[in-house]
Amino acid sequence: MPTAFNTHNTNPLSQYPQAWDRAGAVKLLVLDVDGVLTNGQVFIGENGKESLKAFDIQDGLGIKLLEKIGISTAIITGRSSKMVLARCDELGIQHVHMGVENKAAALENILQSLGLKPSDCAVMGDDWPDFQMMKSAGLKVCPAQGHDAVKEIAHFVTTRSGGSGAVREVCDLILKAQNRYDELLTQARA
Repeated sequence: MPTAFNTHNTNPLSQYPQAWDRAGAVKLLVLDVDGVLTNGQVFIGENGKESLKAFDIQDGLGIKLLEKIGISTAIITGRSSKMVLARCDELGIQHVHMGVENKAAALENILQSLGLKPSDCAVMGDDWPDFQMMKSAGLKVCPAQGHDAVKEIAHFVTTRSGGSGAVREVCDLILKAQNRYDELLTQARA
């Protein structure tokens, strides 16, 4: 394990020593949306419906890089949004569960469909509705602005906030822990 993990000014792994080994075993990254892939703000238009969501482009590339090495990404969110569906389609995310009240049950369905165990997945959530799906995850992650109670159970807390590169930070951690980061970076520079 390196003494520091510097990409995107990520927290030194000395603060989260368990994160490195856990990230090395990840086969599936599960993400909440609001507060993880977005900054958590909800813009309501004149029609009373959500009108806008902003996603970080580097988060999207991180997800694509994980996919390139065979790590799937899943979305489990309590809200339903055409904008989320469009972003997931753009990124090739096939496991998308929206409008979910029981996030743990949704995660169990995804794990069964992929033949994985809870210990095979990383789950990133930012608030209380994410507790149940995070409970048995092999790697529990919280973005910087996440609720303090979620940070308390996390194996890793990013330095970046949701919607501002937090997901990319986790993707980079997983890529480095699985010894694939340098290879992909070399390909990108070629």
